[in-house]
Amino acid sequence: MRAYWDGAEEPAIEAPIGDFFAVGHGASVPVDSIPVQVSSEGRARNCFWRMPFRESARLTVSNDSAEHAVRSFYYYIDYEELPSLPGDTPYFHAQYRQEYPCQPGDYLILDAEGRGHLVGTVLSVWHTRGGWFGEGDDRFYIDGDPLPTLHGTGTEDYFSDAWGFRPFNQPFHGVTLWDERGIASRGTAYRWHIADPVRFDKSLVFTIEHTGPILDLSGKRLQNYGERSDCFSSVAFWYQTGRAKRFARMPPVEERMPKRLFYGARRILDEALARAEAIGAVSFQGGAGGGGRVWFQPADDQETPWLEIDFETPEASVYAIEGRLSHSWDYGDYRVSLDGRPVEARASFYSPTLESVSHSWGAHALAQGRHTLRFEYLGSDPRSRNKANGKVGRLMGLESIELFAIPD
Repeated sequence: MRAYWDGAEEPAIEAPIGDFFAVGHGASVPVDSIPVQVSSEGRARNCFWRMPFRESARLTVSNDSAEHAVRSFYYYIDYEELPSLPGDTPYFHAQYRQEYPCQPGDYLILDAEGRGHLVGTVLSVWHTRGGWFGEGDDRFYIDGDPLPTLHGTGTEDYFSDAWGFRPFNQPFHGVTLWDERGIASRGTAYRWHIADPVRFDKSLVFTIEHTGPILDLSGKRLQNYGERSDCFSSVAFWYQTGRAKRFARMPPVEERMPKRLFYGARRILDEALARAEAIGAVSFQGGAGGGGRVWFQPADDQETPWLEIDFETPEASVYAIEGRLSHSWDYGDYRVSLDGRPVEARASFYSPTLESVSHSWGAHALAQGRHTLRFEYLGSDPRSRNKANGKVGRLMGLESIELFAIPD
């Protein structure tokens, strides 16, 4: 989305809709804060920032997806006409920026020149390694100060949290998205400086470190503290008089998300049926997550039946691999291997109710070309039973496979 005040050629607001409404990574989760709110599974988004203008305002929304159409889009804008505005009335600004991955030195959130005040920050992280990303301090350089005028004590402290992150919403601060899967995990936090604006008369430079423990792909700690190469994106919200300096521009959509390969159940099924080595019956059924699943019924006369799924990587890279599987009352335990190397020694797919569960299988350096995931039946939870005949449950349901290329 973009907004232009009083005929300006450059936008004063430029950000993905989700990030503007305090949720990064294209996710849709509830937000309950003072200036922005999200409900109805992301379908209702309300903004209460005041956005003054003198003669004209132009707001635009674009669909940057080459695959997905917008089925419906409704909007409502409230505005009040006044005889005039004071000459020093500032314009509202919001600017998206990203580094995928973070480069050496502090990550820049805002670089403003003029007179104004910062009113908010949204920061998103996509982990390229496991471990805590947020040991970095926030630093505000006001009106040309060579040293930080304000120097914080840690990333979660800046967002008014402590000892790491967990999801929560408050009027002025919160964490809208936080998962802890290690590599490829995502997070978004917001902080609104409505009660405590950061004012500047000449300039404001706002940065934050991207530091924490340094781990290798296996999770081994190489260094207790250092600059990390996670992927950061942010939106700075501020008011200032006059035209703002363009310190960033929103990149095209293909650069705003990590490179991703997605294999849904239908595509997986095509691969599975093409392999005669699968020991057992393979079919398609509706999935717990709504998108269907590849249903594997191991052969009864085999001690260790298995299913193999092939996938292609378009280029050599380090890939984080995740699977989404159904868990149910008659499902078994399986060993998951990638190209002959175990990535999950024993995964229990038993659950007393039907659920859709994400499994993280780590990050691996993969050559370009074909690779194989193997699911080998090992046994079953004692509670796993077929409700119709009481036999031991041995089933498996694979809903999707995702691969994320980790940037250098």
